[in-house]
Amino acid sequence: MPVYLDHAATTPISAPALAALTSVITRSGNPSSLHGSGRRARATVEAARETVALAAGAHPTEVIFTSGGTEADNLAVKGLFWARRDAEPGRTRILVSSVEHAAVQDTVEWLEKHEGAEAVWLPVDEHGTVSLDALKKELDDGGANTVALVTCMWANNEVGTVQPIAEIVALVEPYGIPVHSDAVQAFGSIPVNFKESGLAAMSISAHKIGGTVGVGALLLGRAVKLTPVQHGGGQERTVRSGTLDTAGLAAFAAAATDVTQNLATENLRIAGLRDAIIAAVRHAVPEAVLRGVDPAEYPEKRLPGNAHFTFPGCEGDSLLFLLDMAGVESSTGSACTAGVPRPSHVLLAMGLDEDTARGAQRFSLGHTSSLADVEAFVAALPQAHARAKLAGMAAHQSSIQTASTQ
Repeated sequence: MPVYLDHAATTPISAPALAALTSVITRSGNPSSLHGSGRRARATVEAARETVALAAGAHPTEVIFTSGGTEADNLAVKGLFWARRDAEPGRTRILVSSVEHAAVQDTVEWLEKHEGAEAVWLPVDEHGTVSLDALKKELDDGGANTVALVTCMWANNEVGTVQPIAEIVALVEPYGIPVHSDAVQAFGSIPVNFKESGLAAMSISAHKIGGTVGVGALLLGRAVKLTPVQHGGGQERTVRSGTLDTAGLAAFAAAATDVTQNLATENLRIAGLRDAIIAAVRHAVPEAVLRGVDPAEYPEKRLPGNAHFTFPGCEGDSLLFLLDMAGVESSTGSACTAGVPRPSHVLLAMGLDEDTARGAQRFSLGHTSSLADVEAFVAALPQAHARAKLAGMAAHQSSIQTASTQ
């Protein structure tokens, strides 16, 4: 079995989630049907709603089930924008951090192109932390009167930086502007409480915490108005339509209970493995640079399972392929189009130049990670790095050949 260091992309299904999934998936019944099978399915869905709400610090009526984090982000950003603009046509600005996941970034850009929105991209510092001063400046001198919403992720999916959500909400609250947060990476990794956060909306996903792909939720305040993105049966509080995945939701609930009940213990264990990876990389490749907040200085400001480095003079994709061939699976954290590596927008926003950003590699840990995984990675890194650096960055394209590129 390969060493899996890409839990930020998706994590293996947990034992409790698998048990819940298999116990429900063979049953028939649409949760919107009125007969016995439908009522049983509805009971499973509502039990899952209560469980997820408890795990996320929300009321059950605030849990709107979706097909995942991307749909939840689209529903929140588009729905809030449309509702606010329709109520007050002058509210067309969206204040958004410059390091958002594509599910938020692309949604905001779509609203700019098609719906007359004006995106204000809030800058971040060299660690990827959003500037509160920039946010305050956009709200001052009447600027708040033109803002439809603010959206900022709870924790960054690439460099693991935890954003100052409480401070953002406190700045915005006096103006009555709704704040949305993509908490897909944070939920199940660090303490997250929707009620205590003061957020209007928050997105979470099942497959990041040990559930199945294709299930997620938007936590939406009961008084928050949202315009639907898709239309149909209005199954979820009339703002989200579509038949619900009963078995997937049962697994989501089981995974949510498992991760939140064991959060403190797992945080310490996983953070210890992360710190071992950071130390090993620094020892094996002294020129490698840790990106994001250094957990040795501010452990609460970085996700426990995230170790992100840039390797000077080394193409990220080359290192990924070579580690993969050595049995270690990681991620560059950047998009790739037609085989040409593209630098991460997150790293560029943090002030890195394109060549430096293209040397990125993210190692992310989760519930199945072990010390043996770290040791195997440590053994594979020196040779993989040496070969990747030898391949260089000629023509902005890796010269490493694999079965998929030959």
